Amino acid sequence: MIFNHLGAQPILVAHGTRSEHGTAMIADLADKVSAQIGPTRVAFVDVLGPSPSEVLSGVDGPAVVVPAFLAEGYHVRQDLPEHIVASGHQATSVSRALGPDPELARVLAQRLTECGWKRGDSVVLAAAGSSDAYALGQVRREANLLGSMLGERVPVGYLATALPRIADVVAETRARTGRRVFVASYLLAHGLFHDRLFEAGADGVSAPLGADPRVVNLVVRRMRSVRVPAPR
Repeated sequence: MIFNHLGAQPILVAHGTRSEHGTAMIADLADKVSAQIGPTRVAFVDVLGPSPSEVLSGVDGPAVVVPAFLAEGYHVRQDLPEHIVASGHQATSVSRALGPDPELARVLAQRLTECGWKRGDSVVLAAAGSSDAYALGQVRREANLLGSMLGERVPVGYLATALPRIADVVAETRARTGRRVFVASYLLAHGLFHDRLFEAGADGVSAPLGADPRVVNLVVRRMRSVRVPAPR
């Protein structure tokens, strides 16, 4: 039985990480979403479980899934639909991913200030990377949103799969501007990728987005934006 005004079981689907800190950040996000919208379950597409198919197979009634990803790459556009099919669950709605979104740019700007960035310093947006051109375009859109907020161009560097690499972009930006360079971590939670950002040679690295109230509200908005499917 589902007791929330959505009329469906909310499910937050994240990537997954071996970092206990990162997993705790996702759990904290789900807890804060639950406080607004009712008990929200968590699933992971990689590294650890439960998987989306495992969670969905145990849901009796409609489900609303929010991909807790910052761009709609392989995991969102291929992995997640495959999990839904494998689950056999016949009443699942999926929202768009979290990014790009102006609210995320506001959180990024705050995280930069928290790590020591000041007006006049340069900023590089760091993302995990993807083989999906559409997802990379979405990352660039988020960089543009952040750049508009900061009043200067924000280039993008990647940690894996895509080019240019974050260390190269940091070095090029420092050489071009002659200023301090800060990395805006476009990652939702702590993990191996965030640890690697500290090897990029920047003057500072912002914290992941985490369970900031604006991220929580964005997840809730995504959940409320989709039509709840009727059971079959």
